[in-house]
Amino acid sequence: MALIRRRKPVEPSKTPVQREEGEEEGEEEDNTKNKHAKKSYTKSKPKWTCLDNCCWFVGCICVTWWILLFLYNVMPASFPQYVTEAITGPLPDPPGVKLRKEGLKAKHPVVFVPGIVTGGLELWEGHQCADGLFRKRLWGGAFGEVYRRPLCWVEHMSLDNETGLDPPGIRVRPVCGLVAADYFAPGYFVWAVLIANLARIGYEEKTMYMASYDWRLSFQNTEVRDQTLSRIKSNIELMVATNGGNKAVIIPHSMGALYFLHFMKWVEAPAPMGGGGGPDWCAKHIKAVMNIGGPFLGVPKAVSGLFSAEAKDIAVARAIAPGVLDKDLFGFQTLQHIMRMSRTWDSTMSMIPKGGATIWGDLDWSPEEGYIPIKRKQKNTDTQKASQDGPERKISEIKRANYGRIISFGKDVAEALSSDIERIDFRDAVKGQSIANTSCRDVWTEYHDMGFGGIKAVAEYKVYTAGSILDLLHFVAPKMMERGSAHFSYGIADDLDDPKYQHYKYWSNPLETKLPNAPEMEVFSLYGVGIPTERSYVYKLSPSAECAIPFQIDSSADEQFEDSCLKGGVYTVDGDETVPVLSSGFMCAKGWRGKTRFNPSGSRMYIREYDHSPPTNLLEGRGTQSGAHVDIMGNFALIEDIMRVAAGATGEELGGDQVHSDIFKWSEKIHLQL
Repeated sequence: MALIRRRKPVEPSKTPVQREEGEEEGEEEDNTKNKHAKKSYTKSKPKWTCLDNCCWFVGCICVTWWILLFLYNVMPASFPQYVTEAITGPLPDPPGVKLRKEGLKAKHPVVFVPGIVTGGLELWEGHQCADGLFRKRLWGGAFGEVYRRPLCWVEHMSLDNETGLDPPGIRVRPVCGLVAADYFAPGYFVWAVLIANLARIGYEEKTMYMASYDWRLSFQNTEVRDQTLSRIKSNIELMVATNGGNKAVIIPHSMGALYFLHFMKWVEAPAPMGGGGGPDWCAKHIKAVMNIGGPFLGVPKAVSGLFSAEAKDIAVARAIAPGVLDKDLFGFQTLQHIMRMSRTWDSTMSMIPKGGATIWGDLDWSPEEGYIPIKRKQKNTDTQKASQDGPERKISEIKRANYGRIISFGKDVAEALSSDIERIDFRDAVKGQSIANTSCRDVWTEYHDMGFGGIKAVAEYKVYTAGSILDLLHFVAPKMMERGSAHFSYGIADDLDDPKYQHYKYWSNPLETKLPNAPEMEVFSLYGVGIPTERSYVYKLSPSAECAIPFQIDSSADEQFEDSCLKGGVYTVDGDETVPVLSSGFMCAKGWRGKTRFNPSGSRMYIREYDHSPPTNLLEGRGTQSGAHVDIMGNFALIEDIMRVAAGATGEELGGDQVHSDIFKWSEKIHLQL
């Protein structure tokens, strides 16, 4: 069948005028289409948000970090040392290399006693949220679980608020061995540098022992739950017996000094409260106790931590980013959870200042009065001339600091004459109605029960000294202080022969206990100086918020002079950035020096201070001359002193006392019955 095609109709030809009009209409249609296309493109183009900026910023940081990490891993190990030596000149040999050349060898067994927070803790039993973490570190190491499951981590790091022991269904235990505290986190050493240098003169694991313990517990409870004190006793006895009878050198750091002070009384005391070693145990087994940064008389930093979960660093962070730390970020109220958790750690109460106004001063007096940072700089500057009166003029303009006022509500109160301060006693105040709703009760430990009346009463008392700090803490944290009062004491003994001082609650307070009957035992206090260290605080009421901690350091309280002791609401004195010189040095400078009622056998005392010198460049890391509280563990001079004693030297052979601060001058101002 034939296909029939239809012919297309032929359009009539257009005139030139019609063609021009058609072209114009086509152009208009094209223009309209282009406009619509541009509009649709504009509508479909995504807007750049703040979240995008954050993601790009984080991405740039991560890429930069990975590039730097790659370069660090591929470059020769000697490159940082080569660059540092090119800048600063040849570096000194590490102490281990230097002393091995001198012929020193391992002699006395060494025991390390770590301080608070530096020892690793691992999970042995936990709740469902902690599945897969058996024997993984919850504290120390990479801290991965802090950001992966923060609320679960807080739950497992907290202790029972009633007993101070394990909560039901949770068991967190200290890591054992030298790895327990050699590094706090990857790349951040604690004991590692000292251990490596000791190894160079022949020490190994059988002659070194890390006395790790659960630093969250009260000292006596480490024995009740874990028998830690018994294990330390057995290990020291074994090391002495297997090393030819050479006595042990004990090296406590930070709170470890208080823990070992407790141990020395425990080991002598009869069972069941003590270890039953007898009054001569320490004399038989201990050559020297070399305390590093020991907070023997407590630290004001512990007060601010327990009172408002902050210190100088937190106050600085608040000043940089106001309100951030107090907000509910991703369901995690940071400071409130830190307070809730840390107030279950009984060990923190061991570092509340001891000795009251006698040691720390009162409204109008303190041992460090007149201390000015610039004065120390002048003393250590060789080019300073006596004829220069500029700095002296500046010193006279700096206001006198009242260090005895550990907490002052307002800068004006911190500086006022005591006679001008009107105070209303808070002790009998009615706490009033709770100011937090039920959603805050799991976060806000004990403050939610105070009410506006209790908060107002605390602020209206205006200023707190070491004599009233305990009453303040009992008022704002009654559960915590009820537990703490059963394990720690903060006074000065009138009669050390009183039978009540045989109780373990007094054993970690050097003002309420005697040193062992060990006349040949040497006690060293080794600590850094030359760093501003927290001594007292200016506080204010927090902006009203439903779940916020009601008090905070007033970071706006400042002095205009660069060398002022008041910066960011914190008054500072000489120390190692954590422990003031007064706390580290007083007992060896005066309280224990010679035969005193606190040191009846006359054990010899030595103070060795290490003037802080920060690293000259980033390639030096944390430096080899640091006096900072933890960084001092890598100080070559300190390590050399420890190694010489471990190899058999005495304190006199080290050169006796080495003092840069005014510790002897300040100690003489303290009138303590000796």
